[in-house]
Amino acid sequence: MLTPEGAERLILEAIPLFHREDCAIAEAHGRVLRGDLRADRDLPPFDRVTMDGFALRSASRARGVGRFRIEATRAAGMVPVALGPADDACVEVMTGSVLPEGADCVVPYEDATRLGDWVEVLPAAEPAAPGRNVHRRGSDHAKGDVILCAGVRLTGREIAVAAACGHPALTVTHSPKIAVISTGDELVEVDSLVAPHQMRRSNDHALRAALIAAGYPRADRFHLRDVRHEIEHMLWHVLAEYDVVLITGGVSKGKFDFLPSELGRQGVKKVFQGVAQRPGKPFWFGLSGRMTPVFALPGNPVSAYTCLHRYVLPALDHASGLALRTPLLAALSEGFAFKPKLACLLPVRLASGPRAELLATPCATNSSGDFAGLVGTDGFVELPAAIDEFPAGYVAPYRAWV
Repeated sequence: MLTPEGAERLILEAIPLFHREDCAIAEAHGRVLRGDLRADRDLPPFDRVTMDGFALRSASRARGVGRFRIEATRAAGMVPVALGPADDACVEVMTGSVLPEGADCVVPYEDATRLGDWVEVLPAAEPAAPGRNVHRRGSDHAKGDVILCAGVRLTGREIAVAAACGHPALTVTHSPKIAVISTGDELVEVDSLVAPHQMRRSNDHALRAALIAAGYPRADRFHLRDVRHEIEHMLWHVLAEYDVVLITGGVSKGKFDFLPSELGRQGVKKVFQGVAQRPGKPFWFGLSGRMTPVFALPGNPVSAYTCLHRYVLPALDHASGLALRTPLLAALSEGFAFKPKLACLLPVRLASGPRAELLATPCATNSSGDFAGLVGTDGFVELPAAIDEFPAGYVAPYRAWV
């Protein structure tokens, strides 16, 4: 049976890239950039004043000039002026304005006293060295520099760069339509009456919420009863209309687990079924004839939620053009035993140790159906199958819940 690493590798090798599209900058937050973004001019584009005060020549101060005549006042956005030739010339300037030509430093208000049209630099003022309180042109980036590389998810920081570089539209990854399908006759919607032998649907709600939090908002929920013709019709619809299909339940070997055979009948090629792990051993992955990725997760809530984070979200990131992120490493804060010869995806609570190391406290759920047991945990560590006793301090890969 596949290891988690082997299953991940097969998924990433098989899943195709989502196509790209142009998107208005106002709609680009959370999307994945698919083309490098270059500076269209120097950043900053001029010598920029960084404090309110008086622009002058540092050489004048070095020669002992302490009293300066104010020739003009310039605020941010005003057409710049040049500093006059006199040794005692200065211009009153505001933060964000262009440094006057001929000046090379700014003495802030608190280091000077104004006397009408003159200003006197205080004896105790900091030396007026060249470049003081000046953000030099091109000191951040030169025109033509690549500032954002393709493959980054756009947050406010990247949006600011795009706007400053004059990009009203960006080339981004298409936001995939994802079908989230729960299965089982025992499940009813959350607002329905629930009989003693029934359960309220939670998987589809949980998975959709996690997909949205991870940057995939176009997720729709569906439900399938264990009825062959309903399964046939629903699968035909979602395989034709959606970019990704995510199914929970119905993929084991039970008498009413019709999904694997129906997926195959509709042209979905199984890449693998079963991973040597707990929870989530029955996890299934395949591709339709039109290369639609199909992830069939176990129906138990802890298994489904863990498999989503271990396999589905990294696969969606990969298909979006994001670089695969190496998991953080965390040390167990206490020993943990796991006897089955399977990888253990163990929920943990994270804390910072006395040497600023990440410490993971095991928070094993009561069973793979104990979805409430995940409340209060931060993510999970992946413990290998080859070991069954993990001492305190054991270091393992850690993945956070979204």
